[in-house]
Amino acid sequence: MLRKTCSLIGLAILAVAPSSWATSAPTAIASRQLPATALAKMKPQHPSESLKKYGVRKNAGIKPAVSSGIPGIDSVVNWSGQFETPGYDSNGNPQSVWPYTMVGNSPQSRQSALISAPVVPVTVELLAPDGSVALTFGPDGKVITAALESPEFVPNFYTNGFGQFNDQMMRAEFANVLHGGGDDDWHTILFPKLRKGRTIKVPYLTAGGTPAWYYFTNAAGQPILVAIDDETFGNLLFPATYPVDNSTPVGAAELAGDITTHDISSFLFNNTVLFSGGDINNCCIIGFHSYDFEPGTPKNGNLPRLYVLNYASWLSPGLFLFGFQDMTPWSHEMAETFNDPFDNNLTPWWLSVDPFTGGGNCQNDLEVGDVVEVLDSLNPVSTIPGNGLTYHPQNEALFPWFAFESPSTAKLGAYSFPDETTLTSLSPGPLLPGCVAAP
Repeated sequence: MLRKTCSLIGLAILAVAPSSWATSAPTAIASRQLPATALAKMKPQHPSESLKKYGVRKNAGIKPAVSSGIPGIDSVVNWSGQFETPGYDSNGNPQSVWPYTMVGNSPQSRQSALISAPVVPVTVELLAPDGSVALTFGPDGKVITAALESPEFVPNFYTNGFGQFNDQMMRAEFANVLHGGGDDDWHTILFPKLRKGRTIKVPYLTAGGTPAWYYFTNAAGQPILVAIDDETFGNLLFPATYPVDNSTPVGAAELAGDITTHDISSFLFNNTVLFSGGDINNCCIIGFHSYDFEPGTPKNGNLPRLYVLNYASWLSPGLFLFGFQDMTPWSHEMAETFNDPFDNNLTPWWLSVDPFTGGGNCQNDLEVGDVVEVLDSLNPVSTIPGNGLTYHPQNEALFPWFAFESPSTAKLGAYSFPDETTLTSLSPGPLLPGCVAAP
């Protein structure tokens, strides 16, 4: 999270405005302009928790169960299991049994799952101080087509077989359960559905009076990327109350039936990233996965409704280092959705550190992309040929890495997919909270 300049979708639209605005607005807008060269110092990243609260905030909490899936919810098909290894929970208490829930049917069942995957393009309108539209960013037809024809949906060859990216990832990490079974015995297949585009309008200032957005320009002064305050973005994307209305992309898509509780839905942005803490130097979040929780209705037996979804930004080439471009953010979030759809799969504490840059992540959850996104010198991104486009999905950590299995029971004894050389060793452990070595 690097290719043709013509694929950039940063559209600079100067709105027609009253004369009183005409003299002040250009100055106000120009104050939000930053050079694209500044992005070289900013790390593309995915938040571990901060932005996941928005869709979940109406939920009292759900817990995984060792069964065919989480009982008593209306959501995407899922299954549950557990692994055993010594570790410590978030409070530093010893724990050895770790339940988890994943998308699809269990590999033991040998039953495939077919899942609808709506793609909702989202346009961002950046508002000037008077509320008029100053700049517009959004995915055009080329980006949308590239997404629909990406390895998320189009089968490719991998070391363990032929299929969609996430399906083959799951088959790789549970190869020991499949025991060399035929290629048709267990799959989790996505069916893409392009849905109506939605729009969010980003105010000039946050609720606290700080800048809600900035934009980056290339050497010619053309806008190529927008950065939005993460708190503002979360409130604009998700419905805050029940019943939902159509004032947010997620709420509008739910009301229109464009996304359902049985889907994995993607809200696709273009060159749209987030910054946190009100500080543009805390940039750039390029995606997150979560779910929108809505109460049940008599129609679904009053079961809590969980709309599993993600925000991901398609990235133009050359914006970020280490090959982060096109589908990198999206592949990260989709892979994590498959492995942790409800953001509640806790694991022993793990530490992932790049041996040369020193950058790293310390976490205790089954977030397969977070392990690799910091490994700048270890091939964090793979390349997969497509129809006139080379795609750049992120490499992902496999389940045995989180279970501290040695050797790995995944295909080829790997800890990462699709590049098995990205992760070749386990995290140190057991670790206490904060990744401090246990005594």
